[in-house]
Amino acid sequence: IFNILYVTDGNGKLVDILRMRRLIMAPPSTVIKDILNYQFVSLSAYDDREVAVEKIQRYDVNALPVVDSEGVLVGIVTVDDIMDVAEEEVTEDIQKGVAVAPLETRYSAASPAQLFRKRIGWLLILIFVNLISAGVISNYEDFIKEFITLALFMPLVIASGGNCGAQSATLMVRAIAIGDHAVGDWIKAVSKETFVGVLLGTAMAVIAAIVAKLYGGDYHIAIIVGLSMISIVFVANAFGALLPFILSRLNIDPAAASTPLITSLMDVLGLIIYFTIAVVILA
Repeated sequence: IFNILYVTDGNGKLVDILRMRRLIMAPPSTVIKDILNYQFVSLSAYDDREVAVEKIQRYDVNALPVVDSEGVLVGIVTVDDIMDVAEEEVTEDIQKGVAVAPLETRYSAASPAQLFRKRIGWLLILIFVNLISAGVISNYEDFIKEFITLALFMPLVIASGGNCGAQSATLMVRAIAIGDHAVGDWIKAVSKETFVGVLLGTAMAVIAAIVAKLYGGDYHIAIIVGLSMISIVFVANAFGALLPFILSRLNIDPAAASTPLITSLMDVLGLIIYFTIAVVILA
């Protein structure tokens, strides 16, 4: 911090950041404007604190100047100022990632009533999403009774879809948060995760099919489980990557909904895929 000079014009507007070494090494007769390159990074006084954390980490600097809407220098933010903020932001993102509204205090200071209010919202929403899963199972009730072995492997394929979708969504949320992926880059990101989904699904399908054959005893069941696994994991990975971009476009914080929402939605989609494949093969 002490080896940096912030150069302003006559109106107080920031025009450049000058390092002391560059100033000292310049000839004594050199005018300040002749050793400026007018390329610098700054923060707006109206930026979210996450922006300050992201810029200090990206540019690996100890301090950043802060300017107002007119470009006038109003202060600086140091890395020490950011440390506590960064910790709070990470904590907030973790809480959002499990469908908990950010706590205003530390957990030890939060009352049961506060914890209830912060957690009940998304849980109620997800109840209604999960009711759709119950409706799907109910629709295939007679089919399940006839082929009861299908019920044994239902948790296996459904949970795998939710897990893969949650992984994909979490990676995308973090990539968007740190600026690694812009919202406009969704095609590239989803394409990559779709390919990864094929690889993951194939590997998991082989294992799942072997397990189904060993415990189910019927190669039809093994084929159903294997095909369902690769299909569900493929869809989960692609949808998990796409959902954060959709939420961002809707001005909804993707961290607040992606993981729990993708898990619940994949329960529904997974059941539909599983039973559709089963009906086609066993009918």
